[in-house]
Amino acid sequence: MGATTRGLLLSCFHGGGSEVSRLLALRPRYPSMPRRPKGAAVAGDGGGGEGGGGDLEAAGGAGSEEGEEKVAVFSVSGMTCAACAGSVEKAVKRLPGILNAAVDVLGGRAQVVFYPVFVSENIITEAIEDVGFEAKLIDEEVMEKNILLCRLHIKGMACKYCTSTVQFVLQASPGVQRASVALATEEAEIRYDRRIVSAGQLIQVVEETGFEAILVTTGEDRSRIDLKMDGVLDERSLMIVKSSVQALPGVENIKIDTKLHKVTISYKPEQTGPRDLIEVIKSATSGLVNASIYLEADGRDQHRYVEIKQYRQSFLWSLIFTIPVFLTSMVFMYIPWLKAGLERKVFNMMSTGELLRWILSTPVQFVIGRKFYAGAYKAMCRGSPNMDVLIALGTNTAYFYSVYSVLRAATSANYMSTDFFETSSMLISFILLGKYLEILAKGKTSEAIAKLMDLAPETAILLIHDHEGNVVGEKEIDSRLIQKNDVIKVVPGGKVASDGFVIWGQSHVNESMITGESRPVAKRKGDTVIGGTVNENGVLHVRATFVGSESALAQIVRLVESAQMAKAPVQKFADQISRVFVPLVILFSLLTWLAWFVAGRLHSYPNSWLPPSMDSFQLALQFGISVMVIACPCALGLATPTAVMVATGVGASQGVLIKGGQALESAQKVDCIVFDKTGTLTIGKPVVVDTRLLKNTVLREFYDYAAAAEINSEHPLAKAIVEHAKKLHPEETHIWPEARNFISVTGHGVKAEVSDKSIIVGNKSFMLSSVIDIPSEALEILMEEEERARTGIIVAMDREVVGIISVSDPIKPNAHEVISYLKSMNVESIMVTGDNWGTANAISKEVGIEKIIAEAKPEQKAEVGLAIGAGTDVAIEAADIVLMKSNLEDVITAIDLSKKTFFRIRMNYVWALGYNVIGIPIAAGVLFPSTGFRLPPWVAGAAMAASSVSVVCWSLLLRYYKSPKIVSS
Repeated sequence: MGATTRGLLLSCFHGGGSEVSRLLALRPRYPSMPRRPKGAAVAGDGGGGEGGGGDLEAAGGAGSEEGEEKVAVFSVSGMTCAACAGSVEKAVKRLPGILNAAVDVLGGRAQVVFYPVFVSENIITEAIEDVGFEAKLIDEEVMEKNILLCRLHIKGMACKYCTSTVQFVLQASPGVQRASVALATEEAEIRYDRRIVSAGQLIQVVEETGFEAILVTTGEDRSRIDLKMDGVLDERSLMIVKSSVQALPGVENIKIDTKLHKVTISYKPEQTGPRDLIEVIKSATSGLVNASIYLEADGRDQHRYVEIKQYRQSFLWSLIFTIPVFLTSMVFMYIPWLKAGLERKVFNMMSTGELLRWILSTPVQFVIGRKFYAGAYKAMCRGSPNMDVLIALGTNTAYFYSVYSVLRAATSANYMSTDFFETSSMLISFILLGKYLEILAKGKTSEAIAKLMDLAPETAILLIHDHEGNVVGEKEIDSRLIQKNDVIKVVPGGKVASDGFVIWGQSHVNESMITGESRPVAKRKGDTVIGGTVNENGVLHVRATFVGSESALAQIVRLVESAQMAKAPVQKFADQISRVFVPLVILFSLLTWLAWFVAGRLHSYPNSWLPPSMDSFQLALQFGISVMVIACPCALGLATPTAVMVATGVGASQGVLIKGGQALESAQKVDCIVFDKTGTLTIGKPVVVDTRLLKNTVLREFYDYAAAAEINSEHPLAKAIVEHAKKLHPEETHIWPEARNFISVTGHGVKAEVSDKSIIVGNKSFMLSSVIDIPSEALEILMEEEERARTGIIVAMDREVVGIISVSDPIKPNAHEVISYLKSMNVESIMVTGDNWGTANAISKEVGIEKIIAEAKPEQKAEVGLAIGAGTDVAIEAADIVLMKSNLEDVITAIDLSKKTFFRIRMNYVWALGYNVIGIPIAAGVLFPSTGFRLPPWVAGAAMAASSVSVVCWSLLLRYYKSPKIVSS
């Protein structure tokens, strides 16, 4: 029950959940034309036979031929109430070709009956997503082979305009179902149909907008490996390699890069593996070509390191030229003998200092700062001006006005020039510094993923077996060469190299790095282990089951990566502002310059306000440039994604997997949590705590009969009885008597014939339905057990009650403290259980929960939703937040982390908006008339560069997040 639940339910149960049917009546409320193809038969229209109404099951034609109806079921996430369901239903029913639709808000499902000749599953999915919900076709066995998830690294994005542009062109591409672009990671994640569009075409679409796109993964393969080829690499040998590898069973695709001597192979791990591929390459070429793992840093890190290096070099080179410019314009002018030399005239009124600053600032403007030109040009070509446009306009205005002023002085005998070469060069230097620091900081936001990826060991010990299964040797191999069904030896202190199960040995394994569970977990034959965990003592032999991209570690990494790509709803606020930010800033800077220029011409301010050797035009120009460069939309664009990235990484390191911004934002609004009892509030493993015999019989014989009947049942209570019966036998492999005519009634009990007796084991209602009289003594015992939160199981032999077995599922440590802490956070708790009301009331009192739903059947639990999922068997694709360990405290961690994260996001917005609201007027000279204070453009540029860095650093403080400590009472 509890071990296969759906993670953390982030909604409140308002009652009446058990009345929600999983099969909803389909009654159209909204017109949708055309409703059906011409000539299509409609269920219930004339002679339709029985049951021709609108039931989904009756609509069951799943054919795709023209005129036939088709039923599709979608999972819809994000719905919280009936209004949400109504929005989804309305959006779907407005599409052409929709016959009927029903939405189950509690189950998070939408069932649609439609005519595929008019509408497709993809269009329905888009319609649902257009109204603000995430939708996915549930039954997608055929489609999943064609619907892929591609990731691209995009270079050149500077602000929110860039990401919006890239996302728009990708989303508009044929075959693309969904595209999301993240500025913080400089990546795009695209869900696309490879039958319509390829990854190469998606790259081309991005590059047509002026950005450079690099493929990270196509999403085409369950397993993919890059091999480096050494040796004779002529055309003939490469042809042999390709044909030989392609002929292997399970190989799906092979690509050879002759420049890098790299071969990329995608394959099915059930049929082949990397060692087989390497051996085939070697043997097919008679040893002329050898293959090995292609040692290359992760693509994202490699691109980031290159970018960091480029910005660092650019900044250092800019300093070489900018420092002399700064000194000659602002320092040496106060040293008499240096000032005299700098003011010495070269041509007419052009001085040595002006010529020197012109020479030094030119390479900064056009060589070192060329990336801003390139970015601005691309942005203008796609009609979405960004930060590069503001930088290019500001620095060029300062530079070319300075050139004009100096040339005029060189051709005039009396014109006193004023140059702003220091403005352009210092602006570029400070912005480069800001970008360098920003990339360094952004790289740390994905530090959690890097740590996760580093968990996998570099090498593994492969055991070699003979035909009889005996170990005949061992060898050390690269852990990336592990294949499915390999047997790996794990020594004490070593890392488990692959997901698998133990076939020999026993030990304790520290799984905290994956699940967050601090206590080592005992492992013996048959137990599963997770790749990346640490073996503490004892030697284990592990058979690999999930390798490569199928491993739990790889799935967690992919989940966190996808989560960091997903936008939080609050980010829409920043998106709306960013769309108009740069054009408004350009307009405002022009108005600022015009206002000050006109004021100067009209003598609206005294000449005494003017700085020495500066006229009203130059002052107005300086104010305009300052406005242009101080504005920063980048901080707004980074406010949310950086915090979400850090939070999801921190959560993963603590065993809390948060699936993106929407889940993170929802968690901080939680005011009610529904807990399943078994496995969530309790340990999840019932144990026998007492036995009351009503007849004179031997205890071991009593349990032999009960265990013989229950051993065929998978129910947790049955397993508890069998485990207890084993303890009464000294031998480890006790053989139970054969049970004949076994009957199991779900939720009630079992019947069987064991040896010469008829055995019935179950609850009170099962006994009564089997017409077995329950003595008053037994009824009193059952009542006592209910009051003690125990389950009383009646055992009858030959239609007579012989005894009662008391089974208890212990409450988890700190359960009461967690519920109390949630109350202090104003979060209401509800418990749902399949137990009777007596047991449920006893448990709820013990943990401090007031609202309970008892005697709930599994299908009713599914309507309400469950609370915690533990271990690697959790269906992590189904939940918004997955708690990897079974600690109840992690519920608090998830909510608290969400609240802390959104506090950071709100403060980021306060800073980003406040910086612009305060900084832009000051740069425009609002303080100048009263105080004479003006903000030089290079200072404004430094402030602009610092704003983005400060936002990222504020988000980075989340790395030091500590979950609340629950104090036991």
